[in-house]
Amino acid sequence: MILGRMLGTVVATRKDERLLGKKLLLVRQVSPEGADEPGYLVAIDTVGAGYKETVLVVTGSSARMASGCKDCPVDAAIVGIVDTVQVDDSTS
Repeated sequence: MILGRMLGTVVATRKDERLLGKKLLLVRQVSPEGADEPGYLVAIDTVGAGYKETVLVVTGSSARMASGCKDCPVDAAIVGIVDTVQVDDSTS
């Protein structure tokens, strides 16, 4: 799974018919601390993510297993909206 931040939408008026009615969102990968990482993903939204929300993204065959994505030509899907991330970095 990838932690990301939803930053916008992607509009494609011509696309594979299996993507009709699907919302395409632009996601930037973030570190567990919330810092931006390089690069962006276009992901199918399966959970109703909002602008600047931290989200969980799955890629590859896992994306095609997300709700409503079976047999769709997708490589990334948003499958969760993150409430909090807790990092225990103690080295004891």
